Amino acid sequence: MKIKSAVFDVSAPDLSSCPRSSLPEFAFIGRSNVGKSSLINMLSERRELAKVSVTPGKTRLLNFFLINGAWRLVDLPGYGYARVAQTQRREFNEAVAAYLEGRKTLSRVFVLIDSRLPPQRIDLEFVQWLAGVATPFALVFTKLDKSGAAQAAENIAAFKRAIAPLCPEPPPAFTTSSKTRLGRTELLAFIGESLTPAR
Repeated sequence: MKIKSAVFDVSAPDLSSCPRSSLPEFAFIGRSNVGKSSLINMLSERRELAKVSVTPGKTRLLNFFLINGAWRLVDLPGYGYARVAQTQRREFNEAVAAYLEGRKTLSRVFVLIDSRLPPQRIDLEFVQWLAGVATPFALVFTKLDKSGAAQAAENIAAFKRAIAPLCPEPPPAFTTSSKTRLGRTELLAFIGESLTPAR
């Protein structure tokens, strides 16, 4: 798939404020500092489509971007950010949970996992929750350029083993690097295939 246009659409604080349209949506989420904004910019080939910040947890709204006029990319607030009040954190988490459980136009959630780390409890718990509410998801292992290939492969294999009891069928998985553009073609091809009606 070629990205011909990528424009900001709207920021929504909750499910009721999300765009009212039937366009399919592909959401991206991950723990703080996993490289979500960089990945979104790499996929769209727009340097500042999503704001990259050195402060984890900067995304606090559900941000919608219209891609090729045909589908929406949704940048969701990360889980696990620490520098917000507990009441705010609950509100953000409730908004994300309501979107992931109740958004009828949501085609797939891409869960970003830092390939430099062994399986983290917060990531495993989030995947367990997604599996429990039957929301279709895929795994996106990030920052492949920032660790040794052997170590990254070991961490990825360990994560897949850890979630195997939760998922009767293994979710699609991608390895990516925003710096080297690794995985861009595969991710966009997967989205493109999802947009094509089954025959």
